[in-house]
Amino acid sequence: MAYWLVKSEPFKYSWEQFEKDKQTYWDGVRNYAARNHLKAMKKGDQVLFYHSNEGLEIVGIAKVSGEFYQDPTTDEDAWVVVDLQPYKKLANPVSLATIKQDKRLADMALVRLGRLSVQPVTDKEWKVIMELAGEKK
Repeated sequence: MAYWLVKSEPFKYSWEQFEKDKQTYWDGVRNYAARNHLKAMKKGDQVLFYHSNEGLEIVGIAKVSGEFYQDPTTDEDAWVVVDLQPYKKLANPVSLATIKQDKRLADMALVRLGRLSVQPVTDKEWKVIMELAGEKK
């Protein structure tokens, strides 16, 4: 299993809306690196849900429920989506400030490539984020 992080502005699509919907396809990605990460996602992979621009924190964990297919919001063949389902809301969201202060996360894509909307998360980074969130294994 691999780990990922996706970003969403809460006013556009919040964790709360995601939980109400129970499933969504992750659309609107128009960056080739982010698109390639969507293509690499496999069913069952776990995904950190990050509120960007407002909140600036990881608020929940999603699971990939369907692998990539053509983005239904565009006719351009270059763009894809994956299906995601909410798995768990974090009891203690992990802020970007906390992540930046933790030296163990200095190489995390969220710190290094701040604008990338879909990014990989290493096993080590996942464990640190879960620790900071107060989550058990």
